[in-house]
Amino acid sequence: MRSLERHRDVAAYALGVLDEAEAFRFEDHLMECPSCTAHVTEFGPATRQLMLYRRATPRAVHPMAKPGPRLLDRLLGEVAGRNRLRRRSLLYGLAASAAVALAAPGVAMMVADGDTAARRVAATDERSGVWAQVTAEDLPWGTQVELKVKDAAGPRACRLVAVGRDGSEQVLTNWTVAHHDARENTMMGAAAFHADEISRYEVRTSDGEHLVTVDAG
Repeated sequence: MRSLERHRDVAAYALGVLDEAEAFRFEDHLMECPSCTAHVTEFGPATRQLMLYRRATPRAVHPMAKPGPRLLDRLLGEVAGRNRLRRRSLLYGLAASAAVALAAPGVAMMVADGDTAARRVAATDERSGVWAQVTAEDLPWGTQVELKVKDAAGPRACRLVAVGRDGSEQVLTNWTVAHHDARENTMMGAAAFHADEISRYEVRTSDGEHLVTVDAG
């Protein structure tokens, strides 16, 4: 497929409507196209809102039906939760870094704020050298996560996968590691799983190579 057509696949890839083969080819394209990588990240909020709409809407309701005030309340709740998550990340980032440095191979901690709680877990894989930290917050529509990764073995396209306690999997977010860049990268992602339905998180390359496992606790 021509490069221009690959660019046009950004929205379809971000919304998860490409088939497996097309998604694989597009991830190869992402490794060489910083513009598409940035656009995939920009589609994150829209993807989460569509997921929320899908879970909040009964199957019998026409997909183009006008959303009611209850959905608006949930969307506003998601925005508030996301802001709380960012504030917690700032306040507890130093404590989490110290805990990760002392723990081997992983550490888990609870972060509370008002009537919500987020669980933060981290691990380092001795073979790959990749470190990952996942902060997960359970919301009415599923789980919102903040992922932090250090990976100096780029360039390569990667993904965060949530593995359910029933063995099923969901891709939470995708990104491209820059060439030999060991700096910490932060991404937001979301799953239809609720937090207590997730067994572990796995960071993998686009071709399936395992980089690190973070137990959900």
